[in-house]
Amino acid sequence: MKFLSEYRDPELAQEYVKELHRITTRPWTLMEICGGQTHSLVKNGILDMLPKNITMVHGPGCPVCVTSVSVIDEAVWLAEQSNVILCSFGDMLRVPGSKKSLLEAKASGADVRILYSPLEAVELAKQNPNKQVVFFAVGFETTAPANALSVVHAAQQEITNYSILASHVLVPPAMEAILSDKENIIDAFLAAGHVCTIMGMEEYYPVAEKYQIPIVVTGFEPVDLLQGILMAVKQLEKGVFEVENQYARSVLREGNLMAQQTIQKVFEVSDRVWRGIGSIPQSGYEVNEKYKSFNARLKFNIDIPFAEENKECISGDIMKGLKKPKQCSNFGNKCKPEHPLGAPMVSSEGACAAYYHYSVASEDVTINIF
Repeated sequence: MKFLSEYRDPELAQEYVKELHRITTRPWTLMEICGGQTHSLVKNGILDMLPKNITMVHGPGCPVCVTSVSVIDEAVWLAEQSNVILCSFGDMLRVPGSKKSLLEAKASGADVRILYSPLEAVELAKQNPNKQVVFFAVGFETTAPANALSVVHAAQQEITNYSILASHVLVPPAMEAILSDKENIIDAFLAAGHVCTIMGMEEYYPVAEKYQIPIVVTGFEPVDLLQGILMAVKQLEKGVFEVENQYARSVLREGNLMAQQTIQKVFEVSDRVWRGIGSIPQSGYEVNEKYKSFNARLKFNIDIPFAEENKECISGDIMKGLKKPKQCSNFGNKCKPEHPLGAPMVSSEGACAAYYHYSVASEDVTINIF
């Protein structure tokens, strides 16, 4: 399959590995932003193939993982209202709030439904005019166009019983938050290819210049990641700090302008609390004034108290690259996918879930992934 099988080529992967071993002269710490990148690194045993002085740490690029406890509580509160159908992507159902998860609310009788698209939720609202349908709009910039489009469609069709609970988070502000942290250990970033497919690369140039750090946009297949790591290490070894595009088959420098226009039509940039990290200024999307009637927070006058995070979960240290999942004392015993202490063990993109499901491919074991 074009643009897929060639990025799983074991011979090409081995060439990149050999080149990395040849050129790497000192320790470097690289962070891959996206949880999809993390899963590919762990699942395919890439961590074992790298030179010992290259350390990969796993960033906050899992929107499920960084959704705050308080936002989960908002979603649970909405789901428990008698006239509400709460719609969500499946990953969100088991994420723990301060008291319960959406799955537990559903088990207690709440009308919680798993959908694959927010446009399905608009149709559901049309079919159920006596119910309020709320879509839990979670994601990075990648899912924002579809969520914005659902609001536009509902407005055009005058569907007044539809709204969204927006919990979008933005990648560049999170990168800056990590880089400005006094404990920061990151030498280079692998930026998320799917985010850049939407937003382009322009936002990354000021970050690379300000913090003197290489940023390489990559895809998600083994060869994508190895090539991206090689590109970043070459920059580090030369002492240059540029934004490069490994994922050129999908990413344009300017991104998808039509998708960006749709986002800008419905959303405005706002502050956002990230689970495990805290409040990051101007790091989220909220429904703007023009479409405020589709903002579930305003429509239902939600007033949920701020909720503290589970102190037994070290997700913040993991998503800032300070610790690996297996350094958590609860990993694999008190915290498992069936009974998670935190979101990184729940999500299909969470670092803890990756290590749990593909532990044979962790840095503790050397295997041949190809």
